[in-house]
Amino acid sequence: MSTTEKSDSPGEPENAIRSLIPARIDRLPWSPFHTRMVLALGVAWVLDGLEISIVENVIPSLAGKDGIGVSSASVSAIATVYLIGQVVGSLGFGRLADRIGRRRLFMVTLAVYLVGTGLSALTMGQGAWAIGFMYVTRFIAGLGIGGEYTAINAAIDELIPARYRGRVDIAVNSSYWFGAMVGGLLTFFVLHSFVGSWGWRAAFILGPILGLVILIVRRNLPESPRWQVMHGKQDEAEASIAYIEREVEAKGHRLPEVDESKSLLIKPSSGYGYFTMLRVLFVKYPKRSILGATLMITQSFLYNAIFFTQGIVLTTFFSIHEKVVPLYSIPFAAANFIGGLVLGPLFDIVGRKQLISASYLVSGALLALTGLLFEFDLLTATTLVICWCVVFFVATAGASSAYLTVSEVFPLEVRGQAIAIFFSIAQIFGAVAPLIYGLLIDKEHPDPTKLFWGYVGGGVIMAIGGIVAIAFGVAAERKPLEEVATPLSAVEEEPGVATSGLH
Repeated sequence: MSTTEKSDSPGEPENAIRSLIPARIDRLPWSPFHTRMVLALGVAWVLDGLEISIVENVIPSLAGKDGIGVSSASVSAIATVYLIGQVVGSLGFGRLADRIGRRRLFMVTLAVYLVGTGLSALTMGQGAWAIGFMYVTRFIAGLGIGGEYTAINAAIDELIPARYRGRVDIAVNSSYWFGAMVGGLLTFFVLHSFVGSWGWRAAFILGPILGLVILIVRRNLPESPRWQVMHGKQDEAEASIAYIEREVEAKGHRLPEVDESKSLLIKPSSGYGYFTMLRVLFVKYPKRSILGATLMITQSFLYNAIFFTQGIVLTTFFSIHEKVVPLYSIPFAAANFIGGLVLGPLFDIVGRKQLISASYLVSGALLALTGLLFEFDLLTATTLVICWCVVFFVATAGASSAYLTVSEVFPLEVRGQAIAIFFSIAQIFGAVAPLIYGLLIDKEHPDPTKLFWGYVGGGVIMAIGGIVAIAFGVAAERKPLEEVATPLSAVEEEPGVATSGLH
């Protein structure tokens, strides 16, 4: 059987579909199609890193004489508005990604981001109207990026062959830091190349320029055949998988036949909403829900605590000039990006449970050790940044594996919604972290002991993620998604009947 077709075997449910599409996707070799797909979809993380870096660097300009004429506190709230937009976008678009498809959403969400960020550059005037307009446009940009996360992670997992899924997901998620590096360098350039308000306006245009190019590339990507067949669109699913196979074969690959015993019998339904998702999370897979929530919350807390306070730590304890601080963030971002590329393949080769727990436990221990060296005044600004680089070289793989976990351990029909829920929870906890660590840094009376306990506490929080991974981790490496989490629409078959071998 090389097609997806209605099943008319005796004893099988009416309108059931028997399909080899999941097996056909997982037997594909890596090809230029997969590379193009990952680059076109994975840019969502690059754009988010770019946006965060741009906003962080243009805040002084927006609050200055060539800005929008409001207080620094009002301008700083731009980042918070963007975060709120991400949460709302993730929840709203996550539901739509499961309902109307991955491809429609990753075209729409990118367009929403382009509109929001492009309008930010057109903010006119000064005062309340200007900051209000900026808040609205940043909220819209956040909506787009939040929606990108849900649609993109789901699409990548469903289109990538199982044996490559871990390393690809981790590399894509780590590319956030590539965006942060590029954003920092380009913002530095444009702010020093344009006069007056043209500098920060040009900075906001950087994301849309990249986004427009990617929007064109995405037009040629197919819908997820897995999503199509689970929603009863067997003809469209067959067309999508046939297109992918032709792309692979055009590069000289010969595709082996797929064993019919790997077929999957499903009864499609479109009625999977948030109530179904809650039942899946808390009744069917409570341990996986605890795992996903813990991994997402702990990594978000750690990253926001350190990343958003590193500048004030350097200026307060080491007297580094504010204009020089962005340069120290470049090696930090580079270490995160490289860590994901280097350690990512091990999640497929060694295993999810082993690598997730190790990355959380080791990075937590390294952060606590950094705090100890800081407490005993054994670090300079440079060596502290080196310590951060070592910690997050390891931590980035764990943080990225959190997104990988919530994307692959829940059924396809609610995958987008599951990603949205855990992403939103993590963002809320992550938003609290800088506030807590900010209170530990007293610029008038710097006390390294307070920050020492903050670093120890952050290390313990990260270690909790590692312990939960040991207890509840899922060995999903190199396994089809349908084996990791049986689709809600899958039909259990009687012994002796040709089955998918997944139940």
